[in-house]
Amino acid sequence: MRRPSLKQLEYIVAVARSGSFRGAADDLDVSQPTLTSQIARAEEVLGMQLFERNRSGAQLTPAGRDFEPQARHVL
Repeated sequence: MRRPSLKQLEYIVAVARSGSFRGAADDLDVSQPTLTSQIARAEEVLGMQLFERNRSGAQLTPAGRDFEPQARHVL
């Protein structure tokens, strides 16, 4: 069974905290494309969409709201 990496969990928590991919990338000092691709890989591994992306930022989906506390716990 594949699992998201610790780095991917860190990225998920950062996006949830900041409410945007750009803000999380800035907070983590990584490029936005790197962060976005790692979140996409984590979503693929998990088989669920964690974030609703829109012009104003990123909100956790219902599945993301269930998953994010678990990611925090692991970290």
